[in-house]
Amino acid sequence: MPKLIVEGVGEFDVDAGKRLILALTDDAKVDQLHACGGNARCTTCRVEFVSGEPSQITDAEKSVLAAKGITGVRLSCQLNCHSDMTVRIVSRLAGSGRADAGKRPTDAIAPPAVWDVKA
Repeated sequence: MPKLIVEGVGEFDVDAGKRLILALTDDAKVDQLHACGGNARCTTCRVEFVSGEPSQITDAEKSVLAAKGITGVRLSCQLNCHSDMTVRIVSRLAGSGRADAGKRPTDAIAPPAVWDVKA
């Protein structure tokens, strides 16, 4: 069982293969934004990795981050928990002015993951 450490929140054992966005919201109870419903379109589910950053990236994540010129973060909706990781939350509902965090993401990465190696 991978261990997820969320800075300032705590440590959590999460099911192997669980989407990081769901581990953050379900297990860590973080008010992580995911305005597009976890479909790699809005980038509101950004996290910074302190340690354990996965070496793979979906084509969807790579494209949306590049299109918006965003670096130094990953999209929690495009990652699965396969090993221990420590993250810093970047986008929370609190203070965002949004009515809610977003529609609950599906259990599987969407759009269907096409994997690449992170540069």
